[in-house]
Amino acid sequence: MTTEQFKDFFPTVPPEAGVYRFLDGQGVILYVGKAKNLRNRLASYFGDKKHQSAKTKALVRHAERIEFTVVETETDALLLENTLIKKHQPRYNVMLKDEKSPLAYICIKAERFPRVFVTRRVVRDGSTYFGPYLHKGRVDQITDLIRRLFQLRTCSLNLSEHNIARGKFKPCLEYHIKNCAAPCVGYESEEAYQRKIEQIKNILRGNFAPVKAHLKEEMQRYAENLQFEKAQEMKEKLALFEDYQGKSTVVNPNIRDVDVFALVTDEQEAYVHCLRVVNGAIINTYTLTLTKNLDEDPGTLLSYAVEALRLKMDSQAPEIIVPFPVAAPEGVVVTVPKIGDKKKLLDLSEWNARQYQLQQRRAAINRTNRQTQAERVLNVLKADLHMKELPMHIECFDNSNLQGSNPVSSCVVFRSGKPARRDYRHYHVKTVEGPNDFASMEEVVYRRYKRLLAEGQSLPQLVIIDGGKGQLSAAMKSLRALGLEGKMTVIGIAKRLEEIYFPDDPVPLHLNKKSESLRLIQQARNEAHRFAISFHRDKRSKAFLHTELTEIPGIGPKSAEKLLQHFGSVARLRQASAEEIAQVAGKAAAARVMQYFAGEPAAEKEVTP
Repeated sequence: MTTEQFKDFFPTVPPEAGVYRFLDGQGVILYVGKAKNLRNRLASYFGDKKHQSAKTKALVRHAERIEFTVVETETDALLLENTLIKKHQPRYNVMLKDEKSPLAYICIKAERFPRVFVTRRVVRDGSTYFGPYLHKGRVDQITDLIRRLFQLRTCSLNLSEHNIARGKFKPCLEYHIKNCAAPCVGYESEEAYQRKIEQIKNILRGNFAPVKAHLKEEMQRYAENLQFEKAQEMKEKLALFEDYQGKSTVVNPNIRDVDVFALVTDEQEAYVHCLRVVNGAIINTYTLTLTKNLDEDPGTLLSYAVEALRLKMDSQAPEIIVPFPVAAPEGVVVTVPKIGDKKKLLDLSEWNARQYQLQQRRAAINRTNRQTQAERVLNVLKADLHMKELPMHIECFDNSNLQGSNPVSSCVVFRSGKPARRDYRHYHVKTVEGPNDFASMEEVVYRRYKRLLAEGQSLPQLVIIDGGKGQLSAAMKSLRALGLEGKMTVIGIAKRLEEIYFPDDPVPLHLNKKSESLRLIQQARNEAHRFAISFHRDKRSKAFLHTELTEIPGIGPKSAEKLLQHFGSVARLRQASAEEIAQVAGKAAAARVMQYFAGEPAAEKEVTP
């Protein structure tokens, strides 16, 4: 994406938290990033490029468009970024080799006397997971609260009824320091342990009332028994527990697998945005644009979009969240929330749909403005050059050679004031030897327009020749021979003073150096020069590979390249001994090279005694 394209896109970016995605021309996601302020973050990619890494420059160069999703908090942005990176594995994102998530979960293990611990991996073995959690401090606070409220085992022993009955285990240090009630030796029953696990699940699910009641009862009991230190400890635990907050619109244990759809319409288009939520986290977003051919009602539009988007994202979610009732596939629950976390998800989806609508409107306005600007520049150019027609089709020619070697020419084409790179052509100059720009220009212009006439293609309104009066006269000689004089406007541009020459007019035209018409002529001239130079370099490189050495029978391109890289030139190779050459290319090749330089015919086949 160019800086100019980003300037058109930038007004559609809100200063909100969210996740952005760079995509290539095929729609493949190249990079996923998060931002507290999307507008500031995206602007940084197109600001001062001197301080950017090579990787960032390559990302911007290969990206064709940018998409973004607005969320409520920076925490939500990180969670969505994490799920999108895992799903799409973008090329320019840093991948963790061990595939560990930067997010933490609290796991209640599926086992007898369950352990409660923090993990970064989710294993589908029947265990219960809560999270993910963004901040390590929050996780530490929760786990410390659980550890201080409840005595839980931390060992991985197999506490089966059989093992406990046999007396296979004995109390460990955790029991002696009052961190565990020693269920391994039967000091705590499974029922009592499970009651503690249920209280822990209430804490993690946000069901605070039963936990508060439990803590208050314990505090009151200690106070009544005059155990004031333990009562104070329970009071501190209650205060810590009441401070616990950890809810998010992206992660909610009460919302499992759902699809959220929001509809925004205008007079001509309808935009349906979908949030794909799996296991409480947004894993995908997509906006579908529908053209309103008739006066379709919102219900019809949304019903069609729900079916199309669920098919596109291969969704089997048992529930959909929509702003109003719609027809749904059999077995799918339709929810129209009014309050709560599901309503927050619906509002978030609608916000993104409106942002996408705004982005599309601005893009349409910018396209219209660009077309208007191009027409204005072409009208100015038409007036400056006193043309009869608007120069919608412009062609420019340039030559390139190095002291007469490998002469080539280029023809670049501009349509509606923009480069049409598919129509560019380069030419090998065939009839000219030595550094003769005039003759080269005459040949190439003749070949170009003779072919256009033969194929019945349209002629340009303006032809630009890179050079002064000499090159322009040579080009006009070819056009007269083809009977095209007067059918196109032909000018030459001299590089030193940017003078514009017309055929048969010795006095050049000097355009204002800041005029848009001169900038367009210069752009075409510079593009033709670049295209000719790059083609000339390629031709020189190929000519370099074809050296005198490849004329020696039995010496191929690879052997010739080895010898030239080692000795530097054919002249130094002539002075080398057979032993030196043999060390580089072998004895057989050395014999052929020595015979060639000695003027002897090379042997057809080397016979080794």
